[in-house]
Amino acid sequence: MSGHNKWSTIKHKKGKADAARGKLFTKIIKEITIAARAGGGDETANPRLRTAVATAKAANMPIDNIARAIKKGTGELEGVSYDEIYYEGYGPEGVAILVQTLTDNRNRTISEIRHTFGKYAGKIAEPGAVAWIFEDAGNIVVSGEGVDEDKLMEVVMEGGGDDMEASGDGFEISCSLSVLEELKVAIQGAGFTVEEAEYTKKPTNSVAIEGKSAESLLRLLNALEELDDVQNIFSNFDMDDDLLDELQ
Repeated sequence: MSGHNKWSTIKHKKGKADAARGKLFTKIIKEITIAARAGGGDETANPRLRTAVATAKAANMPIDNIARAIKKGTGELEGVSYDEIYYEGYGPEGVAILVQTLTDNRNRTISEIRHTFGKYAGKIAEPGAVAWIFEDAGNIVVSGEGVDEDKLMEVVMEGGGDDMEASGDGFEISCSLSVLEELKVAIQGAGFTVEEAEYTKKPTNSVAIEGKSAESLLRLLNALEELDDVQNIFSNFDMDDDLLDELQ
């Protein structure tokens, strides 16, 4: 897959740990709120909201929590007002890093982001420096256990998917945001297990990285991921899968 975002594989594997720490619900609620604010509270007309709600349901979030988050986003209920801000920077070997944050305190967030980049051998960049490398996309993770790859590929192509590749113990599928939810349903309907379906930003080029630079990069990305205001991280590094597994 051209421009595959390897960090999405790491984040997927970290998901259960995030849920155990209570961070997953917080991130989902923020995403629902900002999606509803940006595109309205009607899921049928707001693909980003539809995806966020589906993620919430998959994580067993109570329906009442989902409804409140939507109403806070549309202004029907009072609540914390989050701003969606992207920060850009570079890791070792010039790897591009795009950090999506949802914050109620811009000064706190930029301070934490800047400190983390500096502490872990990265460099924060000016707006626009790396954002152009990434394009909006949908990402679906399918379990690989007992999967007929040819059959899965057929379903993906018929459902409007753009590409598919083996990743870890399963498959990652790239598609446009407009067909994300419908493609997920089609894949499930064909008998495959969807582990994750989410909005992402896909890099259009990649930077190969290995050795000590790879270790330094993953330390930086993990440190950024741990910040409370960080919602998602997108990066264009390309690393050997065996090395990636070894360093996680």
